[in-house]
Amino acid sequence: MNAIDTDALVLHERDERGVIRLTLNRPQAFNSLSQALLEALQRELDAVAGDAGARVVVLAAAGKAFCAGHDLREMRAEPSLDYYRELFTQCGRMMMTLQRLPLPVIARVQGVATAAGCQLVAMCDLAVAATDARFAVSGVNLGLFCSTPSVALSRNVPRKAAFEMLVTGAFISAAEARERGLVNRVVEPQALDAEIEGLVASIVAKPREAIALGKHLFYRQLETGIDAAYADAAETMACNMMDASALEGVQAFIEKRAPDWG
Repeated sequence: MNAIDTDALVLHERDERGVIRLTLNRPQAFNSLSQALLEALQRELDAVAGDAGARVVVLAAAGKAFCAGHDLREMRAEPSLDYYRELFTQCGRMMMTLQRLPLPVIARVQGVATAAGCQLVAMCDLAVAATDARFAVSGVNLGLFCSTPSVALSRNVPRKAAFEMLVTGAFISAAEARERGLVNRVVEPQALDAEIEGLVASIVAKPREAIALGKHLFYRQLETGIDAAYADAAETMACNMMDASALEGVQAFIEKRAPDWG
């Protein structure tokens, strides 16, 4: 891993495989999403998007909590409709950048992930949570329906389960989050990094081009009707098959050997 600036709002580490670990670094504020933190995370994600050697992003957080949502003190300091529109547009852009990256993003979740923090987990492609993690879209408890988190949550969790979380503001456990599809795996806190490394190793063993094509197709087809989804998927697979890594993988299967992807 490379050296990191421990004073930064987002810590950046990168290993020789192209595995990038971005760590939210406002532990004293439970990593709440101030405008400055949103801007820092956007810059890091934009840099990852332009890194041809990047393979996986692990999104982690310093301290006891993953992310407590937006910084409510900052939000309340100078209320105006224009400010709130700008803030939520800025947040939405960052969330969509996660989905548009041509590589998988894995959330590493400990402690609480609430409101926009829960949204952040939902927008990551994969999520591994510690057994003590808890999740909520709790804005409704303050009179603020978690509208933007509802977009991500409703695309991860069955409709009625998502709506119940949104209108009650109640917490769910890590185990419940796994049952509902919000996270992939739940492990003891001390096993969190090892579990994530298992996922990372499995991903980086595959061709980058296939993963990139597949991720983009995966999200595109979810937002279309089934006929259009199949048409898009067929074209994507045809293009994927013409890629050298796919041709080598299929040939290796035919020849009953391991693929040589260089």
